[in-house]
Amino acid sequence: MTRTAKILHLAALTAAAALYIASTSQAYAQSRANCGPRDAVVERLADGFGETRHSVGIGSNNAMVEVFASEETGSWTILVTMPSGVSCLVASGQSYEQVAEALPAKGSDA
Repeated sequence: MTRTAKILHLAALTAAAALYIASTSQAYAQSRANCGPRDAVVERLADGFGETRHSVGIGSNNAMVEVFASEETGSWTILVTMPSGVSCLVASGQSYEQVAEALPAKGSDA
């Protein structure tokens, strides 16, 4: 391998490492910005968006998964709370609608 090829490979490797560090640091910072103590997060959802808890379940690693929504504005948020008490917003949106659908009959393709 020539000296020029080595320099190009080193430059490409350095650029890839810098890009990786920048993207993971940004994702880490963004994820930390969406997390906090559960009480504070729930209060913010209630005060800022008028959202209340509509459903709850236990996910993997004993994480509590909750759906908060406002029937008045249609906004919704999915919150995951770890056993440590730290809650993270994982999704949010508009046009929340509560539905109660019957299960399809056995053998039905629906």
